[in-house]
Amino acid sequence: MQMDLNLLTVLDALLEEGSVTGAADRLRLSAPAVSRSLGRIRRLTGDQILVRTGRTMTATPYALAVRADLHRLVQEAQGLLAPQRRLDLATLDRTFTVQFHDAVTTAIGPGLLKAVRDHAPGVRLRFLAESGTDTNDLRHGQVDIEVGATEPAAPEIRSQTLGEDRLMVAVPEGLPGGRLSLAQYAAAGHVLVSRRGRLRDPVDEALQEHGLRRRTVAAVPTTTAALDFARSNDVLVTVPARMCAEAVARQGLRLTDLPVTVAPVPLIAAWHQRYEGDHAHRWLREQVKALIASR
Repeated sequence: MQMDLNLLTVLDALLEEGSVTGAADRLRLSAPAVSRSLGRIRRLTGDQILVRTGRTMTATPYALAVRADLHRLVQEAQGLLAPQRRLDLATLDRTFTVQFHDAVTTAIGPGLLKAVRDHAPGVRLRFLAESGTDTNDLRHGQVDIEVGATEPAAPEIRSQTLGEDRLMVAVPEGLPGGRLSLAQYAAAGHVLVSRRGRLRDPVDEALQEHGLRRRTVAAVPTTTAALDFARSNDVLVTVPARMCAEAVARQGLRLTDLPVTVAPVPLIAAWHQRYEGDHAHRWLREQVKALIASR
């Protein structure tokens, strides 16, 4: 059966006002139009809905029985179709799942948690590590925001480049100070950061153009682990400087320029288009953007 759902709104107004004229005024319709709708409702339900008692109209037992459920249903429908109300962070109750490169998590995670605790105490954050393989977690709603270095390929995924980071070398205090030459850099031991355990990256390609090859001794999945390896083994780690500066200092390492030219690393936030107009999600994206800009 096909039903005109506008009849629910008319029926709600009729039961609230108790008259065709009152319902017409409330809905800004003509009395004949509401009277015609009442006739259709009577035919659909097999009930008179309102019956005349003297100069007034009285709801039937059926109308009284459905009145509360009908009003709730109409209010919920209007809420679904109305523009979203102003975001109230103080009462927001929601869990957000973010998936960042581990250097980004270390750099902005504490600040993001502080912003949530200060402004949206009912929000919970789930920080996930980057996956070792490409996933559809954004599409399936399992992740709210990703921050990485790759532009999303799927057309329904929105993205924004929040900045870029340049690669520098984290050097242990036990190694000679000053700027590293190409030869010194290539000859040193290196630990690479790779989720997939790769032993080469774009730095190796840049060195190859100079006829050099670096000596990679290990690949580890996180920047935090790589910096710890560097501190305890006197090896070099090439890292994005903005995101890693504090972590490098905490390990007692120092940053120096990379002696070979490599393209900067983009910082790209990505989210599914379903959240484009979501006020709470937009607030979270703005926090991530501001924290990255502050590094």
